Amino acid sequence: MNIAIPVTPDGGVEQGWGRAPRVAIVRVEDGAIADWEEHAVGWDVAREEGTEGAHHARIVRFLREHGVTHVVVAGMGAGMQRTLGKMGIEILPARSLLAREAVGLAARDVQRRD
Repeated sequence: MNIAIPVTPDGGVEQGWGRAPRVAIVRVEDGAIADWEEHAVGWDVAREEGTEGAHHARIVRFLREHGVTHVVVAGMGAGMQRTLGKMGIEILPARSLLAREAVGLAARDVQRRD
């Protein structure tokens, strides 16, 4: 599975999704983190530069380019939740303030359920 999570420079979970300056794309195999790659997405700045629709489209492109199947997040607006639902991307809660731990917990939850 490929998980996206908004991250802070010190390894925390960024509290908002659509205004995140950085997002990690995490490849999880057998419930463990196999690869972690951070991207400067600049959604915090881009959000203010255009329409909400253009902003959502930018996020959708990023998620598709990286084959994201799940998003781990502390907070997300209803519009983006609907968009990800239409894409078949599952939204999982960040159950830790530490990004790597939040991804690990979410991956284990998915593995137990599936």
